[in-house]
Amino acid sequence: MFELTGKKVLVTGSSRGIGREIAITFARQGAIVAVNYTNNHSEAMKVVEEIKRLATEPLCIKCNVADEKEVEAMFAYIKKEWGYIDILVNNAGTNINQDIFDTSYDDWKKIMGINIDGTFLCSKQAMQMMKKRNYGRIINISSLAAHQGTTNGSVHYGASKAGQIGFGKTLARTAAQYSITVNNIAPGLTSTELLNNRPKEELDKLASGVPLGIGKVSDIAAAAVFLASDEAGYITGQTIDVNGGWLMR
Repeated sequence: MFELTGKKVLVTGSSRGIGREIAITFARQGAIVAVNYTNNHSEAMKVVEEIKRLATEPLCIKCNVADEKEVEAMFAYIKKEWGYIDILVNNAGTNINQDIFDTSYDDWKKIMGINIDGTFLCSKQAMQMMKKRNYGRIINISSLAAHQGTTNGSVHYGASKAGQIGFGKTLARTAAQYSITVNNIAPGLTSTELLNNRPKEELDKLASGVPLGIGKVSDIAAAAVFLASDEAGYITGQTIDVNGGWLMR
């Protein structure tokens, strides 16, 4: 069950955190993985070495997903090496903890560029490959903030994550004719560097409102593996909430 042997997958932003765990978990399920990073080559190579120990040979690609030319070059390289991809996980994302009064337009554009533009640019390239083979899976890593906003006022982050869900639903309608599914995962409080940089008092207060407490990156990776599998072939345009019961809809 949830067999991914031989499937070719690109996980954006996979040098650390949730993306790292997704890349390694996919490799553990037999997938052939492309690790993407923007700046942290050393951390990306640690992920590559971990995947190699699982007996698959990964690609490692430096690419800023907010840059159209770099995204085009990344997919050209994948096409040259693999010919196509089966699965795209749009995981690359960032945030700046600030409210609207401290948010400059440059800050807004930076967050939207990575979180939204990157999702669009990578999905468009992936779709062009997938539709030729009449098969594919696209998974967007959104956030609980898409449903209820952020707890710290970061309007750019909340808007970008809600945008990913709207984008995914709309893309799912176009993709269905090519037997491509498009789904979103909305993590809640998950133990990543992005979360753990917050003050301990703030974390403790947030965690106290979550029935199952703070989640693990492996919880998100497991959901991604399911959505990428053949068993999830009749699921599209959906958002899977992985939030420990913080939000129950």
